[in-house]
Amino acid sequence: MINIMANEDLSKLKIDKSVRAFRPKKRRKVFYLVGTILILIILGVLYFNGIISPAIPVEIVTVSEIYPSQTLSQLNASGYVVAQRKAAVASKATGRLVALMVEEGSRVTEGQVIASLESEDFVAARDQAAENLKAARANLEGVRAELNDASLDFYRKKELLARGVISRAEFDVSEAKYRKALATVAAAEAAVAASSAALRGAAVALEYTHIRAPFDAVVLTKNADVGDIVTPVGAAANAKASVVTIADMSSLQVEVDVSETNLELVKVGQPCEIRLDALPDSRFRGAVHAIVPTVDRSKATITVKVRFLYNDPRILPEMSAKVSFLSRPVKPEEEKPRLAVNRAALIAREGQNAVFIVKGNRVVETPITLGMQFGDMVEVLGVVTPGDKVVKKPPKGLKNGSRIKVVEK
Repeated sequence: MINIMANEDLSKLKIDKSVRAFRPKKRRKVFYLVGTILILIILGVLYFNGIISPAIPVEIVTVSEIYPSQTLSQLNASGYVVAQRKAAVASKATGRLVALMVEEGSRVTEGQVIASLESEDFVAARDQAAENLKAARANLEGVRAELNDASLDFYRKKELLARGVISRAEFDVSEAKYRKALATVAAAEAAVAASSAALRGAAVALEYTHIRAPFDAVVLTKNADVGDIVTPVGAAANAKASVVTIADMSSLQVEVDVSETNLELVKVGQPCEIRLDALPDSRFRGAVHAIVPTVDRSKATITVKVRFLYNDPRILPEMSAKVSFLSRPVKPEEEKPRLAVNRAALIAREGQNAVFIVKGNRVVETPITLGMQFGDMVEVLGVVTPGDKVVKKPPKGLKNGSRIKVVEK
């Protein structure tokens, strides 16, 4: 009895598969349908907002600073800054360098002593010449006294001869002494003059031991040190021909090579703009100073010298330079750089000019104000800065926040 009841209870515990199998399938279909709709809605929203939109290929240009003078350039040439007044300062005397009062970069004035050589032998020669001059002058005084005595005796006996008191022979002896005294005085005066010249020569030789600046300049290089032997020709292996090299900074000019085929574009006095590689942020006003009347046949070029209109202490000899030959002088308001962009990057939105600035892989539409035009470039005023990348020739469909792909051309 107990077993029968137990079997009946167990049979009741069986799962009716025919009833429960239908509900999960129906629920899955509803779940899949709702999920698909939600995914489509999300994708639509993301696509509409440009988040998953395909990248638009674009070409970009850079916002840069330009000078208005760039539009006035007719010809460009490269060269170097050269001092037109330059000297390797040496001494006419040979000796050991005992003092050097300057170094590289020192400014010197005309006549300033910049170095000295040993001078003991020159001082001794000058002192000897001075003493010889004293001796010559003393001898001159003595012979002049003898001349005075001979002169008195000569004129006295000349008067006595006229009276017949003395003989002619006695008078002749007196006259001979007088003429000899005159000759002796002339020789003594010549000796004084020679001694004076010798003294001046010794003084000049002594002055040669002081090396002086020939003009106002700046020391470029130091070629000798204290203790070196300095000689005018530098023939000895251990001798130096020059002590320092100096240059007049007010004589700096740029020498450039211009092709002979472009020479007609260059004229003396023509305004120029000078750019130095060492000072890339500066532009210097210049003018054509001279056209050297010689052609370098190996390069088919002619040297043109361009002078600076204003001196600048930053300009140094041998700096590399680029010169733009302009069609007219630059106006004062054109000397400052302008922020400009290629005209092809501009768009118009409801009367307002704008550009698409590249930020990562997307663009940001930025309003701008336009200024002066410089060829295919136009001045821009706004929130753009030098170096910003903007889209050139924005394609249709490009809008604020669009994803882009840069195309190199």
